[in-house]
Amino acid sequence: MKRETVITALTALVFLIAFALNHYIFNPTGAKSDVVKIGFIYDGDESIPYTSNFIRSQHAVEERYGDRIKVFVRTNVTPDKLDENLEEVIKEGCSLIFTTSYSHAIITKQIAQKYPKVHFCQACGDNANSAPIIKNYHTFMGEIYQGRFVSGIVAGLKLREMIDKKIITEDEAKIGYVGAYPYPEVISGYTAFLMGVLSIVPSAKMKVTYTFTWSSFSEEKFCAKQLIDEGCKIIGQHSDTIGPAVACEESFEKGVFHVGYNQSMVDVAPMTSLVSTRINWTPYILGAIDAILTKKSIEGFIKGHVHGTDIGAGFDLGWVQMLEVNSIIAAKGSEEIVEKTIQAFKKGKQSVFVGNYIGVNPYDEDDIYDLRKEFKENSNSSAPAFAYVLEDVIEIDE
Repeated sequence: MKRETVITALTALVFLIAFALNHYIFNPTGAKSDVVKIGFIYDGDESIPYTSNFIRSQHAVEERYGDRIKVFVRTNVTPDKLDENLEEVIKEGCSLIFTTSYSHAIITKQIAQKYPKVHFCQACGDNANSAPIIKNYHTFMGEIYQGRFVSGIVAGLKLREMIDKKIITEDEAKIGYVGAYPYPEVISGYTAFLMGVLSIVPSAKMKVTYTFTWSSFSEEKFCAKQLIDEGCKIIGQHSDTIGPAVACEESFEKGVFHVGYNQSMVDVAPMTSLVSTRINWTPYILGAIDAILTKKSIEGFIKGHVHGTDIGAGFDLGWVQMLEVNSIIAAKGSEEIVEKTIQAFKKGKQSVFVGNYIGVNPYDEDDIYDLRKEFKENSNSSAPAFAYVLEDVIEIDE
């Protein structure tokens, strides 16, 4: 009897160990095995680089969690259709919903008030910490000004190479920028880009053209073409299509180069696209899902710079990435300087919004910022806050 009891106990122990190992390997978060339903609401589709960048993260989610989650996706959702699309995925049983366009933020927060048991995570939003504060409404964004600044350095190095080779003069170091709207996010981005250029070519100047749309290929391409025709040698963009990259490639004979956003654009502009930067949405999205699965606070679980129910991060936590430098056309030494600058950001030793410049708020001319006192971007929110147009070095196309 004693021997049989020992064998029975050992057998039970083996089964317990096997169950624990299986549970750990296939359920590393320790969460219950219930399927969690997750919604993704996109304002575009996979053909738009901005949306494609989110879909890349969605696929990472599906690969990691497998049948532990069920994903519901809505594409090409305009603000006037957002509420009905949100209601649809809520009725499907989604307990976590990601909305991905700045234009979605106001409506998403309103819907969040109606469904306190559903968590809504809004990318690029700036309203999480404004009244009313809602515990189930969250905002998140990568500190993209860092990637813009590094992109500007690559552009500046190319301009410097062109000057040194006497292809252009110092006075011809003109860059163009295709921006969607005169929002702080866009202004902060093109200013950071310009500061990167100026760190290499102090004589450079920038002209900005707004498209007043996020994702019109034809309009973005048209605006880029105009800037090229006006003598701009580098075209940057904060717009969602490859229009500016195509415009540069078609104008290759004019000696113009391009810097992209959201994805590498070397494939569509191999002779002109120098580099791209993007926000890596995956760390936040995976972290938010893990938090829900383990019944933990999203902001308490995810590593980042937390501001209430808002969270962001930069190069330090992999939320911002530089994509391939096109070494065929980029200035010699670009890759090394890119890596050096990224490391400086990670160590908190790289300044951006500082210099002998005066910035004016385009919506209030009495609101002036003197950059001799450094402006600390993203110090209070993940959404960019710098909204001043630099006098003398930036021209806005009216």
